[in-house]
Amino acid sequence: MRFLLFVLLFLSFAYALGLVLANNTEIGVNLLFSQAPAMNLGLLLILCLILGIVIGLLLALLMFRVLQNKWEISRLQKLNTNLQEQIDQANVVIDRQANSPTVEDAVYSGKAVQDGTSESYLNESNSSEPTVLTKGKRD
Repeated sequence: MRFLLFVLLFLSFAYALGLVLANNTEIGVNLLFSQAPAMNLGLLLILCLILGIVIGLLLALLMFRVLQNKWEISRLQKLNTNLQEQIDQANVVIDRQANSPTVEDAVYSGKAVQDGTSESYLNESNSSEPTVLTKGKRD
């Protein structure tokens, strides 16, 4: 890789040198608001080429940064919608669990016996109503 880079740099230097030697006439440059001193046409071409490459690289980096930011924004928006869906699903599960009866409600639903003695249980078992388990303290 370094060898290829070295060859490319050597070829670009040789091209610039050939350009300067082939275009050796002196010309003046008008910069609209001022006049630059007369310089070699080949050197002026090399300066313009280098300036164009630098400006092009800076614009390319700027555009790449803008595209990279757009990609990041779209990725984060997708992640945000995914997380919002997960929150909605978790809220549904929490609502189901909050509204579902507890084990105690399922087992001990109905009328509660006033005292936890066996006589009251027997008295209720003889009645026409079905017996219901109640929660009472053990002695």
